[in-house]
Amino acid sequence: MIETIIFDFGNVFINIDIDGAQKHALETFNIKSLSDEMLAFNSFYEQGLISTSEFIDFYAENFPKLTKEILIDTWNCILKDFPKHRLDFLKQLKATNKYKLILLSNTNELHINWIKQHVLFYEDFKNCFDAFYLSHEINLVKPNTDIFEFVLNENKLKPETCLFIDDNADNIKTASNMGISSWHIKPDKDDVVDLFKIKNDLF
Repeated sequence: MIETIIFDFGNVFINIDIDGAQKHALETFNIKSLSDEMLAFNSFYEQGLISTSEFIDFYAENFPKLTKEILIDTWNCILKDFPKHRLDFLKQLKATNKYKLILLSNTNELHINWIKQHVLFYEDFKNCFDAFYLSHEINLVKPNTDIFEFVLNENKLKPETCLFIDDNADNIKTASNMGISSWHIKPDKDDVVDLFKIKNDLF
């Protein structure tokens, strides 16, 4: 029986454009692919292992012709709209008081600052959750097993009583291997508001 629902953020609540953002970055940097060093710094930043200023300085040193404003805009262009009907769904779910609600997201400081500025109902959204975990704040990232163990231990949860919703196949695989039920949401055709239609067998 499902007692806790663990939600991802990007492409579950807020729409993101991963492919478009990568294409824009490559065009802005005038390169064919991101170097291993760039990918490493991106990962360090997502885990909160380096500060925002260190992250921006790294790219500024590698692309001195680009202003820091351009670099930040390039990093944030992955973020799109947050349809309000998803907030309404979450509020209704919270009001039932049937489930513990947890957010578990690979999110960095620049992205969450952008969201706070552009999503006017961000605080309402955050307040719907019993626990709210961002990777850069807890220094852990999906799809590593330890981030799921952290959430289970912190909230005294049993894997078999949890449902995990994410758009990333690797994240879903880790959760499933740990005995957590999952929904691999497809952002081009699925909407989180249809949870109880699509996963009605779990409830």
